[in-house]
Amino acid sequence: MKAISVLGSTGSIGTQTLEIAREFPDRFRVVALSAGNNLDLLVEQILCHGPELVALADADRLTDLRQRLEALEPGRRPSRLPELVGGADGLCTAAAWGSADLVVTGIVGCAGLLPTLAAIRAGKDLALANKETLIAAGPVVLPELQKSGSRLLPADSEHSAIFQCLQGTPWADTARLSTGVPTPGLRRIQLTASGGAFRDWPAADLAKATVADATSHPNWSMGRKITVDSATLMNKGLEVIEAHYLFGLDYDHIEIVIHPQSIIHSMVELADTSVLAQLGWPDMKLPLLYCLSWPERLDTPWRRLDLTAVGQLNFSAPDRAKYPCMALAYAAGRAGGTMPAVLNAANEQAVALFLEEAIPFLAIPQLIERVCDRHRVDHHSDPCLDDVLAVDAWARQATREAAISLHGQPRTALPA
Repeated sequence: MKAISVLGSTGSIGTQTLEIAREFPDRFRVVALSAGNNLDLLVEQILCHGPELVALADADRLTDLRQRLEALEPGRRPSRLPELVGGADGLCTAAAWGSADLVVTGIVGCAGLLPTLAAIRAGKDLALANKETLIAAGPVVLPELQKSGSRLLPADSEHSAIFQCLQGTPWADTARLSTGVPTPGLRRIQLTASGGAFRDWPAADLAKATVADATSHPNWSMGRKITVDSATLMNKGLEVIEAHYLFGLDYDHIEIVIHPQSIIHSMVELADTSVLAQLGWPDMKLPLLYCLSWPERLDTPWRRLDLTAVGQLNFSAPDRAKYPCMALAYAAGRAGGTMPAVLNAANEQAVALFLEEAIPFLAIPQLIERVCDRHRVDHHSDPCLDDVLAVDAWARQATREAAISLHGQPRTALPA
């Protein structure tokens, strides 16, 4: 029985993790949950899993949550209410909860960085679904992992695929993950990308892309922000930076390949030119289950992959004119230090502006490039945590200022 803490329990990663816990009640026990604003769903999760602790990002809503739980009919009310905590400190408490064996980090954005560091410092193993932990703060996180001995298991489908492929080599050793040391015999990583909502659009048509267009993913059901990242291919650029920190390869040996069917989730090329790939239906539950059950594999009733039903697998190089965010991510990764944190924050803010319809779709890479260029004079090559948090806040403000400069004051307030 493995005890798990789920950070971001009402989001996509969190809800799928809890589905797995329900399917395997003899293998996984939920001891802590953290959530944002969806109290209706959170109450149902508390009733289903009976956690010892629940954390709310907004401490002001703790009273509301407590009243909802106390107002339940006697037949539904849990015999023991969970301990309730709130705010940033509360999220860190859930991440470092004493009885947890594994922490699933499903909080989106840099909001997940401090709780993830808290889990690492508490010596917890992590199922990492929060890209920003390594992208924004790789130089800070790697030494913390080495100090604590925590094992970081990638929950992203692409990085999980790479990790699973490497389990089939003589060098399978999770201690190598996030050490900055290349895995022996690993020559190249190929990250597969669906191509997102605009993979079949001519680049010239992107100027008229709407929010509805950008948030309609052809293969995956994901949150709005990550779906826009898929449309710009920034999600894959961020995964390149994450793969660099996870597996120790330089950026010249991490490639992006467009694969519309999303059946091959990534590939590794070994020293003898052999290529290993991990295949499966596009379903985030599979990489999450592998994180939860590692080093075992659990028998599931899930639909088996039938390649005869798939029919064919296609691959192509990404169109650089259509996906300028890809080049921005590689440039930020090569610059290192605080530049990936600025890239990530600028992207988060630009996507938020686009989703608010304050800027057009093509302004996303335009704003990111402008903010990254401004940061060059203040770039830190060996940042501490305070440096990362400071440039994250600066980049968000700089992106809002650039948006007003280029596109004028929006009709509604810019999201902070």
